[in-house]
Amino acid sequence: MAHADADAAPAPTHPSVIRVVRESGFHASYSVSVVSLPAGALFARLASPPLTFAPAKRWSTVQVSETQHIELNSDFLYINHSCEPSLEFHVVPDSEEPVIEIRVATRLDKDGNPTRGLSTGDELTFFYPSTEWEMEQPFQCGCGTASCKGVISGAKDMTPEQLRGYFLNAHIEDLRSVPRGEKEKAIGA
Repeated sequence: MAHADADAAPAPTHPSVIRVVRESGFHASYSVSVVSLPAGALFARLASPPLTFAPAKRWSTVQVSETQHIELNSDFLYINHSCEPSLEFHVVPDSEEPVIEIRVATRLDKDGNPTRGLSTGDELTFFYPSTEWEMEQPFQCGCGTASCKGVISGAKDMTPEQLRGYFLNAHIEDLRSVPRGEKEKAIGA
């Protein structure tokens, strides 16, 4: 019986839209688009499977409600953070099973015009605080963009000004609307 090479990369999960670039080093791998799409377009729709509810928040999970997190269990794990994201993760609310629609980010330039969409070869990134209230592993952002926010620890620690202009999921907007002293009660902390 032949055994798979332990160092071989797993088979791609969504090769029609995403290619993972594997690099050595801590969290060094990333993903790029293999399609070109306009701003706002649906890039992918993920449901269960491969999405599964996670028993606890981890570095690899995506928050889908005030209290629930999911594992992506796919190449979409390699969509890294950027303060000028190429994608947006839209959590579909009120689903029995987790559903995420990944859309091409719609951002405005300094004149208020929509930015270009996604081109083949573009790195795939999203703004983590759009789904994450409080991250398991805060980190120093390395996106290098003009709008870089510095330390990324979740929407909880960001001001309304820092979040202005970003797509935020309903559970993040809901948590932002709870007075500061009441937030821990709202999420069961």
